[in-house]
Amino acid sequence: MMADLAPVSPAFADALKSQLPGACFRPLTPAYLEEPRNVLKGRADLLVAPGSVDEVATILRLCHRARIGVVPYGGGTGLVGGQVSDCTPAPLILSLERMRRIRDVDPGDNVIVAEAGAVLADVQAAAAAAERLFPLSLASEGSCQIGGNLSTNAGGIGVLRYGSMRDLCLGIEAVLPDGTIWNGLSRLRKDNTGYDLKDLLIGAEGSLGIITAASLKLFARPRRNIAALCQISGPEAALALLATCRERLGGTVSAFELIHRQGFDFLAEKMPQLRLPFTDPSDWMVLIDLGIGGEQGIDEGFEALLVEAFEAGLVGNALVAQTDQQRRDFWAVRETIPEANRLVGAIYSHDISVPVSRIPDFIRHAGALIAGIGDLRINCFGHVGDGNLHYNIYPPKGQDRAAFGHLKDDIRAAVYGLVYEMGGSMSAEHGIGRLKRDDLRRYGHPAKLAAMRAIKAALDPHGIMNPGAVVPDP
Repeated sequence: MMADLAPVSPAFADALKSQLPGACFRPLTPAYLEEPRNVLKGRADLLVAPGSVDEVATILRLCHRARIGVVPYGGGTGLVGGQVSDCTPAPLILSLERMRRIRDVDPGDNVIVAEAGAVLADVQAAAAAAERLFPLSLASEGSCQIGGNLSTNAGGIGVLRYGSMRDLCLGIEAVLPDGTIWNGLSRLRKDNTGYDLKDLLIGAEGSLGIITAASLKLFARPRRNIAALCQISGPEAALALLATCRERLGGTVSAFELIHRQGFDFLAEKMPQLRLPFTDPSDWMVLIDLGIGGEQGIDEGFEALLVEAFEAGLVGNALVAQTDQQRRDFWAVRETIPEANRLVGAIYSHDISVPVSRIPDFIRHAGALIAGIGDLRINCFGHVGDGNLHYNIYPPKGQDRAAFGHLKDDIRAAVYGLVYEMGGSMSAEHGIGRLKRDDLRRYGHPAKLAAMRAIKAALDPHGIMNPGAVVPDP
């Protein structure tokens, strides 16, 4: 919801500088005005990097009074433009980069308390140092930040076993748009005291306030992991294999990733230095990862399962990692596919989810729809265990995506129309940001959109928080 906002005047900047330490003010470099896909270019008049929740409160209190727009900035890895604004007047950017402390690690309660600017990989490392696991895992984990992970309700590869960021969070500390500090850093697993403000702010992409810290769940570290990369006969085989794995191997199944041959072809084309596990990959593959604690007989059970799947025609060639390095190599292939995609250049990328049982139907029907639009390449891959597919469309080999820009609307309408026909969502884990607001307006339920606007108006009456992001105008 856009509102009448004021520009960052010299007088306002001076007022901020009079109430904040000099360390809060940093040069506004071009990096803060860019996003990974180069679809949007941002604008801003001032960058402020507070070092404490009190400093965040001071910034928001002054912005609320002066009606200055505030764009929260984390690691800058978001893919839907939530971290950059091209609105007028140019906003203030509030970066959490100085709030990086791990405040506490409590193995007894299985909780880690981290500030919003803490890099995900550092949170993982702090948990590991305490012999615990923080299971959120993303390709961008070396640069994305906990605040951004919470604000977008990040998912990644471990959702099948551990859930998304909302499931991993016990409590948050946040600053509301008027500068009020809410200390909700609960460590409780059960707290049934009315509306859950935590869950309201998680996934809001900074449109309702600024998350400054969080208490997050930790888990026992698996004693070891098993990974297997399997060639399969198709998406139907993937679902059959997933069902068998979950039935026979229980909660040890941490990840189950579907990969199309096109992803391997892109890696060979753009990143030939990366060693691929198969010299002749099949059209479809799955990467299975098991995290084993004290369970007995998992190795033998998994090997027997793969043999049975081979005999049933579900699985062809299968590579089982014999060392941790081989497992890391398998995952390096999966996690490098998005970078190869970026180098090829998509005409349009989709982060969609459908009911798991509908995945084969979606892939089949969507392929026919895209073929009807043009001679285009499709790279479909993703977290099949939770129904989340990245369904990306590319020009023919050797041609530039710019020549196919006129097809974007047709591609988007075809894919999203099918997704919603199947009871799915056009944003599974990337959020709405600015790039998907029109899609949310078109596909979102009117009652939900009305409730979102009412909540936004109640908590942020001046519309200063991340203006132009998430909430569609009526």
